[in-house]
Amino acid sequence: MEQRVIGKTGWPVSIIGLGTWQLGADWGSVTESDALAVLSAAVESGATFLDTADVYGDGRSEQLIGRFLAGNPGHGIVVATKMGRRVAQLPENYTLSNFRAWTDRSRANLGVDRLDLVQLHCPPTPVFSSDAVYDALDTLVAEERITAYGVSVETCDEALAAIARPGVATVQIIFNAFRRKPLDQVLPAASAAGVGIIVRVPLASGLLSGRYTMDTVFAADDHRNYNRHGEAFDVGETFSGVDYPTGVQAAADFAAITSAEPGTTAQEALRWVTQQPGVTTVIPGARSPEQARQNAAAADLPPLSDDALGQIEELYDKYFRAEVHSRW
Repeated sequence: MEQRVIGKTGWPVSIIGLGTWQLGADWGSVTESDALAVLSAAVESGATFLDTADVYGDGRSEQLIGRFLAGNPGHGIVVATKMGRRVAQLPENYTLSNFRAWTDRSRANLGVDRLDLVQLHCPPTPVFSSDAVYDALDTLVAEERITAYGVSVETCDEALAAIARPGVATVQIIFNAFRRKPLDQVLPAASAAGVGIIVRVPLASGLLSGRYTMDTVFAADDHRNYNRHGEAFDVGETFSGVDYPTGVQAAADFAAITSAEPGTTAQEALRWVTQQPGVTTVIPGARSPEQARQNAAAADLPPLSDDALGQIEELYDKYFRAEVHSRW
């Protein structure tokens, strides 16, 4: 699989990695054996970048990845985790002492002495402008608890604030055919600063798989059920913040646009992301080995045609620009 250097780390990583929120919680239940099978399938298919967080299943996702790493020495995998969502979302909780405790817990969960990449997990907006926060992150690097750090953001303004900080190696942001705003300023700024872009929610929580209809039922413990209107966390994390019926219709149109392309609808949606200038890696989730393999196979597709790209842009303008472009 194609590799791109991820920001200021100097590490090459696969353009399609694996997001592992679903291995911890909030997407319905996934057994341990199924989770390990998903990890194996992704890595065997060329993925060398795994993204997790200490809050996914309260550490379960990290622990499963740790088990997988222990069973596959010499794996060459870069693991990014995130911290900060296990406490009240108050700027005063983002302190060096808490960072030490949180990273110690993640190191134990993952079974490593030093974490590859730690990201602040969509913290309160004031955190992004705090000198003390970045000083604390630099201290974690100096203490060899972590090798590099980045941020995961909700908004483009937060991303731009982080990109301006010299120690920030990566920014993780929602970006897909239904959420295009990062194209305006974030991706160009990241490229200019040498900051890696990690793309999450690339399929708009599955909408861009083309598999969902108005009759689709999601499990009670699936955030696509309980957070559809932002009841538990930022609504932008669920279906990219778009209205579900509108998203279903737009997804059908996207499938029609890409039907002449060689991949499935989901694969073409991933290919759309990877061919945008400034993107380093994209981290779709997978709940089965076959899904992980199909996601990875999107890396081998040719770029979408200019005609398809133009129609996808028109689709965004038709369905989503007025609804989401100003929000995040």
